[in-house]
Amino acid sequence: MAEISTSPHAGPARWLVVAVPYVWLLLFFVAPFLIILKISLSDTAIAMPPYTPLLDGFGGIGDFLSQLDFENYAFLTEDPLYIQSYLSSLRMAFISTVLLLLIGYPMALAMARAPTRWRPTLVMMVILPFWTSFLIRVYAWIGILKPEGLLTVLLQAIGLMGPEEQVQIYRTDTAVFIGIVYSYLPFMVLPLYAALEKMDGTLLEAANDLGCPPLKAFWRITFPLSLPGVIAGAMICFIPITGEFVIPDLLGGAETLMIGKTLWTEFFGNRDWPLASAVAVLLLLVLVVPIMIFQNQQQKVG
Repeated sequence: MAEISTSPHAGPARWLVVAVPYVWLLLFFVAPFLIILKISLSDTAIAMPPYTPLLDGFGGIGDFLSQLDFENYAFLTEDPLYIQSYLSSLRMAFISTVLLLLIGYPMALAMARAPTRWRPTLVMMVILPFWTSFLIRVYAWIGILKPEGLLTVLLQAIGLMGPEEQVQIYRTDTAVFIGIVYSYLPFMVLPLYAALEKMDGTLLEAANDLGCPPLKAFWRITFPLSLPGVIAGAMICFIPITGEFVIPDLLGGAETLMIGKTLWTEFFGNRDWPLASAVAVLLLLVLVVPIMIFQNQQQKVG
Protein backbone atom coordinates (compact mmCIF):
# COMPACT_ATOMS: atom_id res chain seq x y z
CA MET A 1 0.00 0.00 0.00
CA ALA A 2 1.42 3.34 -1.02
CA GLU A 3 2.05 5.81 1.77
CA ILE A 4 0.18 9.12 1.70
CA SER A 5 2.67 11.92 1.56
CA THR A 6 2.08 14.94 3.73
CA SER A 7 2.49 18.37 2.18
CA PRO A 8 4.96 20.66 3.96
CA HIS A 9 2.27 23.34 3.96
CA ALA A 10 -0.30 21.12 5.71
CA GLY A 11 0.96 22.00 9.19
CA PRO A 12 0.78 25.82 8.90
CA ALA A 13 -2.52 25.62 7.05
CA ARG A 14 -4.01 23.48 9.80
CA TRP A 15 -2.83 25.87 12.51
CA LEU A 16 -4.21 28.80 10.53
CA VAL A 17 -7.64 27.18 10.38
CA VAL A 18 -7.54 26.46 14.10
CA ALA A 19 -6.37 29.99 14.92
CA VAL A 20 -9.23 31.76 13.11
CA PRO A 21 -11.93 31.11 15.77
CA TYR A 22 -9.52 31.98 18.55
CA VAL A 23 -8.61 35.28 16.89
CA TRP A 24 -12.32 35.95 16.43
CA LEU A 25 -12.99 35.34 20.13
CA LEU A 26 -10.01 37.45 21.09
CA LEU A 27 -11.15 40.44 19.05
CA PHE A 28 -14.88 40.33 19.67
CA PHE A 29 -15.16 38.75 23.12
CA VAL A 30 -11.98 38.89 25.18
CA ALA A 31 -10.92 42.42 24.18
CA PRO A 32 -14.36 44.02 24.81
CA PHE A 33 -14.65 42.09 28.06
CA LEU A 34 -11.27 43.40 29.25
CA ILE A 35 -12.33 46.96 28.39
CA ILE A 36 -15.55 46.58 30.39
CA LEU A 37 -13.61 44.96 33.24
CA LYS A 38 -11.20 47.91 33.25
CA ILE A 39 -14.05 50.42 33.40
CA SER A 40 -15.74 48.46 36.22
CA LEU A 41 -12.60 48.87 38.33
CA SER A 42 -12.51 52.63 37.76
CA ASP A 43 -14.21 55.54 39.49
CA THR A 44 -16.98 57.77 38.19
CA ALA A 45 -15.88 61.20 36.98
CA ILE A 46 -17.48 64.25 35.41
CA ALA A 47 -15.67 63.89 32.14
CA MET A 48 -15.93 62.24 28.76
CA PRO A 49 -15.82 59.29 29.07
CA PRO A 50 -17.32 59.57 32.59
CA TYR A 51 -14.83 57.44 34.49
CA THR A 52 -11.23 57.36 35.75
CA PRO A 53 -8.46 56.32 35.60
CA LEU A 54 -7.45 56.45 31.95
CA LEU A 55 -4.50 54.40 30.82
CA ASP A 56 -2.18 56.88 29.13
CA GLY A 57 0.68 54.91 27.63
CA PHE A 58 2.93 52.40 29.35
CA GLY A 59 4.22 55.08 31.72
CA GLY A 60 0.81 55.37 33.33
CA ILE A 61 0.38 51.67 34.07
CA GLY A 62 1.55 52.12 37.69
CA ASP A 63 -0.89 54.96 38.35
CA PHE A 64 -3.61 53.06 36.58
CA LEU A 65 -3.16 49.93 38.70
CA SER A 66 -2.89 51.92 41.93
CA GLN A 67 -6.30 53.53 41.36
CA LEU A 68 -8.20 50.35 40.63
CA ASP A 69 -10.66 49.22 43.29
CA PHE A 70 -13.60 46.88 43.79
CA GLU A 71 -16.00 49.35 45.37
CA ASN A 72 -18.45 49.01 42.47
CA TYR A 73 -18.71 45.27 43.01
CA ALA A 74 -19.08 45.79 46.75
CA PHE A 75 -21.91 48.25 46.10
CA LEU A 76 -23.76 45.63 44.03
CA THR A 77 -23.90 43.36 47.06
CA GLU A 78 -25.07 46.17 49.35
CA ASP A 79 -27.94 47.55 47.26
CA PRO A 80 -30.89 45.09 47.08
CA LEU A 81 -31.99 46.60 43.74
CA TYR A 82 -29.25 44.81 41.84
CA ILE A 83 -29.69 41.49 43.62
CA GLN A 84 -33.42 41.62 42.93
CA SER A 85 -32.71 42.52 39.29
CA TYR A 86 -30.46 39.49 38.85
CA LEU A 87 -32.89 37.14 40.57
CA SER A 88 -35.88 38.52 38.67
CA SER A 89 -34.04 38.21 35.35
CA LEU A 90 -33.05 34.61 36.08
CA ARG A 91 -36.62 33.79 37.14
CA MET A 92 -38.19 35.30 34.03
CA ALA A 93 -35.57 33.71 31.79
CA PHE A 94 -36.19 30.30 33.36
CA ILE A 95 -39.98 30.55 33.07
CA SER A 96 -39.71 31.82 29.50
CA THR A 97 -37.36 28.98 28.55
CA VAL A 98 -39.75 26.40 30.01
CA LEU A 99 -42.67 27.96 28.09
CA LEU A 100 -40.59 27.99 24.91
CA LEU A 101 -39.75 24.32 25.37
CA LEU A 102 -43.38 23.35 26.03
CA ILE A 103 -44.53 25.21 22.90
CA GLY A 104 -41.53 24.61 20.67
CA TYR A 105 -41.10 20.86 21.23
CA PRO A 106 -44.49 19.83 19.77
CA MET A 107 -43.89 22.17 16.84
CA ALA A 108 -40.45 20.72 16.15
CA LEU A 109 -41.75 17.17 16.53
CA ALA A 110 -44.59 17.82 14.09
CA MET A 111 -42.12 19.34 11.61
CA ALA A 112 -39.76 16.37 11.92
CA ARG A 113 -42.57 13.88 11.32
CA ALA A 114 -44.14 15.81 8.47
CA PRO A 115 -43.71 14.52 4.90
CA THR A 116 -40.25 15.25 3.55
CA ARG A 117 -41.52 17.55 0.81
CA TRP A 118 -43.21 19.80 3.41
CA ARG A 119 -40.28 20.19 5.78
CA PRO A 120 -38.45 23.02 3.94
CA THR A 121 -41.70 24.99 3.81
CA LEU A 122 -42.31 24.49 7.52
CA VAL A 123 -38.77 25.59 8.37
CA MET A 124 -39.25 28.68 6.21
CA MET A 125 -42.45 29.50 8.09
CA VAL A 126 -40.59 29.27 11.40
CA ILE A 127 -37.85 31.68 10.32
CA LEU A 128 -40.25 33.98 8.43
CA PRO A 129 -40.58 36.46 11.36
CA PHE A 130 -36.84 37.17 11.06
CA TRP A 131 -37.58 38.98 7.82
CA THR A 132 -39.18 41.75 9.87
CA SER A 133 -37.31 44.02 12.26
CA PHE A 134 -37.24 42.74 15.83
CA LEU A 135 -38.24 46.17 17.13
CA ILE A 136 -41.22 46.39 14.78
CA ARG A 137 -42.44 42.96 15.88
CA VAL A 138 -42.32 43.98 19.54
CA TYR A 139 -44.11 47.25 18.76
CA ALA A 140 -46.81 45.21 17.00
CA TRP A 141 -47.57 43.47 20.29
CA ILE A 142 -48.22 46.86 21.88
CA GLY A 143 -51.03 47.38 19.39
CA ILE A 144 -52.40 43.93 20.22
CA LEU A 145 -52.12 43.93 24.02
CA LYS A 146 -52.88 47.51 25.02
CA PRO A 147 -56.31 48.02 26.66
CA GLU A 148 -57.91 49.42 23.50
CA GLY A 149 -55.91 47.12 21.21
CA LEU A 150 -56.80 44.36 18.80
CA LEU A 151 -57.16 41.68 21.49
CA THR A 152 -59.79 43.70 23.33
CA VAL A 153 -61.64 44.41 20.09
CA LEU A 154 -61.60 40.72 19.14
CA LEU A 155 -62.86 39.51 22.52
CA GLN A 156 -65.61 42.12 22.49
CA ALA A 157 -66.61 41.13 18.96
CA ILE A 158 -67.03 37.45 19.84
CA GLY A 159 -68.89 38.25 23.06
CA LEU A 160 -66.31 37.13 25.63
CA MET A 161 -66.04 40.69 27.01
CA GLY A 162 -68.53 43.47 27.54
CA PRO A 163 -68.39 46.76 25.60
CA GLU A 164 -66.85 48.58 28.57
CA GLU A 165 -64.34 45.88 29.52
CA GLN A 166 -60.72 45.88 28.42
CA VAL A 167 -57.85 43.43 28.49
CA GLN A 168 -55.36 44.44 31.17
CA ILE A 169 -52.22 42.68 29.94
CA TYR A 170 -50.09 45.51 28.60
CA ARG A 171 -47.39 46.77 30.99
CA THR A 172 -47.40 43.54 33.01
CA ASP A 173 -45.06 40.57 33.33
CA THR A 174 -47.57 38.55 31.30
CA ALA A 175 -47.03 40.85 28.33
CA VAL A 176 -43.27 40.43 28.73
CA PHE A 177 -43.61 36.64 28.69
CA ILE A 178 -45.79 36.82 25.57
CA GLY A 179 -43.27 39.03 23.79
CA ILE A 180 -40.31 36.87 24.80
CA VAL A 181 -41.96 33.59 23.81
CA TYR A 182 -43.02 35.00 20.45
CA SER A 183 -39.61 36.54 19.70
CA TYR A 184 -37.44 33.60 20.79
CA LEU A 185 -39.60 30.68 19.62
CA PRO A 186 -37.60 30.10 16.39
CA PHE A 187 -34.40 29.82 18.43
CA MET A 188 -35.98 26.94 20.36
CA VAL A 189 -37.71 25.21 17.46
CA LEU A 190 -34.77 25.05 15.04
CA PRO A 191 -32.29 23.18 17.33
CA LEU A 192 -35.06 20.81 18.39
CA TYR A 193 -36.01 20.17 14.78
CA ALA A 194 -32.39 19.52 13.83
CA ALA A 195 -32.13 16.87 16.56
CA LEU A 196 -35.52 15.25 15.93
CA GLU A 197 -35.16 15.21 12.16
CA LYS A 198 -32.05 13.02 12.42
CA MET A 199 -33.72 10.44 14.66
CA ASP A 200 -34.07 6.95 13.23
CA GLY A 201 -37.79 6.25 12.84
CA THR A 202 -37.26 2.49 12.95
CA LEU A 203 -36.59 2.77 16.69
CA LEU A 204 -40.18 3.80 17.30
CA GLU A 205 -41.42 1.08 14.96
CA ALA A 206 -39.45 -1.50 16.92
CA ALA A 207 -40.82 -0.15 20.21
CA ASN A 208 -44.35 -0.36 18.81
CA ASP A 209 -43.81 -3.95 17.64
CA LEU A 210 -42.60 -4.84 21.14
CA GLY A 211 -45.79 -3.45 22.66
CA CYS A 212 -44.41 -0.19 24.04
CA PRO A 213 -47.17 2.47 24.40
CA PRO A 214 -46.61 5.67 22.39
CA LEU A 215 -46.22 7.86 25.48
CA LYS A 216 -43.68 5.53 27.04
CA ALA A 217 -41.83 5.30 23.72
CA PHE A 218 -41.63 9.08 23.62
CA TRP A 219 -40.03 9.32 27.08
CA ARG A 220 -37.75 6.30 26.58
CA ILE A 221 -36.65 6.94 22.97
CA THR A 222 -37.66 10.25 21.39
CA PHE A 223 -36.94 12.62 24.25
CA PRO A 224 -33.53 11.18 25.25
CA LEU A 225 -32.36 11.28 21.64
CA SER A 226 -33.50 14.91 21.34
CA LEU A 227 -31.68 16.06 24.51
CA PRO A 228 -28.85 17.74 22.55
CA GLY A 229 -31.44 19.88 20.78
CA VAL A 230 -33.25 20.58 24.07
CA ILE A 231 -30.04 21.73 25.74
CA ALA A 232 -28.92 23.79 22.75
CA GLY A 233 -32.31 25.50 22.40
CA ALA A 234 -32.56 26.15 26.14
CA MET A 235 -29.14 27.78 26.28
CA ILE A 236 -29.65 29.80 23.09
CA CYS A 237 -32.86 31.19 24.61
CA PHE A 238 -32.01 31.42 28.32
CA ILE A 239 -28.76 33.39 27.93
CA PRO A 240 -30.04 36.34 25.85
CA ILE A 241 -33.39 36.42 27.67
CA THR A 242 -31.57 37.00 30.96
CA GLY A 243 -30.09 40.24 29.63
CA GLU A 244 -33.11 41.24 27.52
CA PHE A 245 -33.88 44.96 27.47
CA VAL A 246 -36.14 45.83 24.53
CA ILE A 247 -39.08 43.57 25.39
CA PRO A 248 -39.27 44.43 29.12
CA ASP A 249 -38.88 48.12 28.32
CA LEU A 250 -41.66 48.20 25.70
CA LEU A 251 -44.11 45.64 27.09
CA GLY A 252 -43.30 45.59 30.80
CA GLY A 253 -44.47 47.97 33.48
CA ALA A 254 -42.73 49.90 36.20
CA GLU A 255 -42.66 46.80 38.40
CA THR A 256 -40.98 44.69 35.72
CA LEU A 257 -37.46 44.37 37.05
CA MET A 258 -34.80 42.89 34.79
CA ILE A 259 -31.07 43.41 34.74
CA GLY A 260 -31.13 44.70 31.16
CA LYS A 261 -33.27 47.68 32.16
CA THR A 262 -31.10 48.30 35.21
CA LEU A 263 -27.98 48.19 33.07
CA TRP A 264 -29.43 50.68 30.57
CA THR A 265 -30.45 53.03 33.38
CA GLU A 266 -26.96 53.03 34.87
CA PHE A 267 -25.25 53.60 31.52
CA PHE A 268 -27.52 56.22 29.96
CA GLY A 269 -29.69 57.53 32.81
CA ASN A 270 -27.26 57.84 35.69
CA ARG A 271 -24.15 57.88 33.46
CA ASP A 272 -22.38 55.71 35.99
CA TRP A 273 -20.27 53.69 33.59
CA PRO A 274 -18.09 51.95 36.20
CA LEU A 275 -21.09 50.64 38.13
CA ALA A 276 -22.88 49.65 34.91
CA SER A 277 -19.74 47.83 33.75
CA ALA A 278 -19.60 45.97 37.06
CA VAL A 279 -23.22 44.92 36.53
CA ALA A 280 -22.34 43.68 33.03
CA VAL A 281 -19.27 41.76 34.21
CA LEU A 282 -21.19 40.07 37.01
CA LEU A 283 -24.00 39.17 34.60
CA LEU A 284 -21.47 37.58 32.25
CA LEU A 285 -19.98 35.55 35.09
CA VAL A 286 -23.43 34.44 36.23
CA LEU A 287 -24.12 33.10 32.73
CA VAL A 288 -20.69 31.76 31.77
CA VAL A 289 -19.82 29.81 34.91
CA PRO A 290 -22.80 27.37 34.74
CA ILE A 291 -22.14 26.81 31.04
CA MET A 292 -18.49 25.97 31.70
CA ILE A 293 -19.47 23.60 34.51
CA PHE A 294 -22.00 21.90 32.22
CA GLN A 295 -19.48 21.51 29.40
CA ASN A 296 -16.93 20.08 31.81
CA GLN A 297 -19.43 17.52 33.05
CA GLN A 298 -20.36 16.62 29.45
CA GLN A 299 -16.72 16.00 28.62
CA LYS A 300 -16.34 13.75 31.65
CA VAL A 301 -19.42 11.76 30.67
CA GLY A 302 -18.22 11.50 27.08
